[in-house]
Amino acid sequence: MANLKEIRQRISSVKSTRQITSAMKMVSAAKLKRAQDAITQIRPYASRLHEVISQVSGSINDKNVSPLTDRRDIEKVLVVVITANRGLCGGFNANVTKAAIEWINTQYPVQKEKGQVEMIFIGKKGGEILKSKGWGIWPYFNELIDKPTFIKTEVLAESLMQDFTNNKYDRIDLIYNQFKNAATQNLSIETYLPVTSGEDGGNPAKQPFFIFEPDLEYLVRTLIPEALKVQLFKALLDSVASEHGARMTAMHQATDNATDMIKNLTLDYNKARQAAITNELIEIVAGAESLKS
Repeated sequence: MANLKEIRQRISSVKSTRQITSAMKMVSAAKLKRAQDAITQIRPYASRLHEVISQVSGSINDKNVSPLTDRRDIEKVLVVVITANRGLCGGFNANVTKAAIEWINTQYPVQKEKGQVEMIFIGKKGGEILKSKGWGIWPYFNELIDKPTFIKTEVLAESLMQDFTNNKYDRIDLIYNQFKNAATQNLSIETYLPVTSGEDGGNPAKQPFFIFEPDLEYLVRTLIPEALKVQLFKALLDSVASEHGARMTAMHQATDNATDMIKNLTLDYNKARQAAITNELIEIVAGAESLKS
């Protein structure tokens, strides 16, 4: 059994760690409230916008109403991996990077073999993990995670749309954690481009009658880029809220574990102290008995 000094040092060290994890838990809880408000506010708008596009584009005979809906043979793929800039959030980052590797290996094995699969990282940790696994170095957009704003996201979304329109990529996918609650994050993999132009939404019997001004084709071509910007921004907000929820949960568990460890160490300390006192008493009694004899 360790001596009393070593146990006291360990107890002091664990208490310091518990203070840190408890503080990080409270900070993440405060950030989670703001992030949760942001994602819950944008979800109805994003959902309704997607629904409108599906309805109106489904009423158009020409499915390629926009270059962003152009479906072609998949030769070159871009995967957008959204993680965090920091760790200490459980399996948040590892789950996304693992899913990205599995998605590429299962969906794009031919393109991967030809070196036609690229990735960009929104969040530093995803790039670091995949780089350590030998997946190369690709661009980072870490500033979008620290302070996600629609204006900054809009710039990246326009760049992705331009790359797709110029045939630099034939498919662009998003991989990120979707926020459900503080303890649960659902992994999400979405096709960002090309845009599905509502093949299932073109049943006139189920469509309400609208008069469009300007014409329907122009409206769809205008709405699709805006919907893509909102989709990317929503994915960022989802990931940020998921990160704070995962970190709060991880720090809560770490704090509880530290508390349990302190209890066990305190028990060991009391046992060691009691054993030391008992040994001293035995030595004193033995010495007294030897003097009598």
